Amino acid sequence: MSGTSQTVPGGGRTNGDSRPDIATEAFLAHRNLLFTVAYEMLGSAADAEDVLQETWLRWADVDLGTVRDRRAYLVRITTRQALTRLRTLGRRKESYVGSWLPEPLLTTPDVAEDVELADSVSMAMLLVLETLKPTERAVFVLREVFDFGYDEIAEAVDKSPAAVRQIAHRAREHVAARRPRGAVSAAETRGVLEAFQRAVETGDVQSLLDILAPDVVLIGDGGGVKQAVPRPIVGAGKVSRLLAAGLGRLAAPVSLQPAQVNGHPALVFRLDGELDSVVAVRIDDGLITGLYAVRNPEKLAHMERETTLSR
Repeated sequence: MSGTSQTVPGGGRTNGDSRPDIATEAFLAHRNLLFTVAYEMLGSAADAEDVLQETWLRWADVDLGTVRDRRAYLVRITTRQALTRLRTLGRRKESYVGSWLPEPLLTTPDVAEDVELADSVSMAMLLVLETLKPTERAVFVLREVFDFGYDEIAEAVDKSPAAVRQIAHRAREHVAARRPRGAVSAAETRGVLEAFQRAVETGDVQSLLDILAPDVVLIGDGGGVKQAVPRPIVGAGKVSRLLAAGLGRLAAPVSLQPAQVNGHPALVFRLDGELDSVVAVRIDDGLITGLYAVRNPEKLAHMERETTLSR
C-alpha cells in the first residue's frame, strides 16, 4: 500500500491525489452490505464495525487481478472475521451481567420498506439467531437473507457445498420453530405500540393486560451498568405490574418517543431529556409476546444517528 494512503472503513483510502483507488471504491460500494452481514451474525454494531476494519485491512492487501467477484470476495472475508469474533463474543456473554440483548440500531426508513431485511434484523429475529451455532448462523444469514449460492457460502465457512445444504436445512427448521408466527405490518406494530405507550404513561394495568399476551416475556439489558430486571420476567400479570410501578417510582421527568429501530417501530425512553433505554417488541396474533428493553449505555451509541443497512 502507498505510504500516502489512509485506511478508514467509513471513509476509505485515497491516493496521493485524493481520489479513491479501486480497492477503496469496491469496499465503499459494498460497505453497508458488509456491515449488515456482520451485524446479523453478531447482534452487535460495535463488533460489526470492528469486523469491517479487519475486513478492510485484509482486502487492501488482495491482488484484485485475481478476484472475479469483488462483492462475494468481500462477503467471504467479512464472514470469516465475523465467525472468529462470534466465538469470542460467545465467551464474553458467559460473563455478561444479567440478560444479553442485541444492540439496537436507529435505522433509515428504507430498511422498513424491505420487509425481508427488516424481519431479519428485528430484535426478535436476532434473538432467534442467537440460538444457532456460529456456522449455522452464518449459513442461515448468507442463504436466507442475502441469497448467496451454496458454493459461495461453502467458501466463506470452509465447508463443502453438500455440508452447507445440510446446515442450511437444519438452521431453517430451527429458526422456523422459534420465529414470530406471522408477518406483522408496520401499521399494526405502531398501533400496538401506541396502546402500550398510553398504558405505560398512565400506569393503567388493565390496559397493559389487554395488549400483553398471557405468556409475554420481558427481557432487560443493563449490562451491569444500569438497573434492569436480572432475569426474564414471564406472564402478563407480572410484566404489567412491574411496568406500571416502575415508571411511578422515577423522580426525573420521563418521555416516551416512537422511533424506527432495527427496521420496526419501537419506543425510546428519555429521563430528564437524556436517552435512557430502547424498548422493542415482538407481536404475535395482535398481542405483545416479547418486550426487549436495552439500557446498557454502551449499546445505545447507534441510537444517536441513523444506520443504513442493505443486502
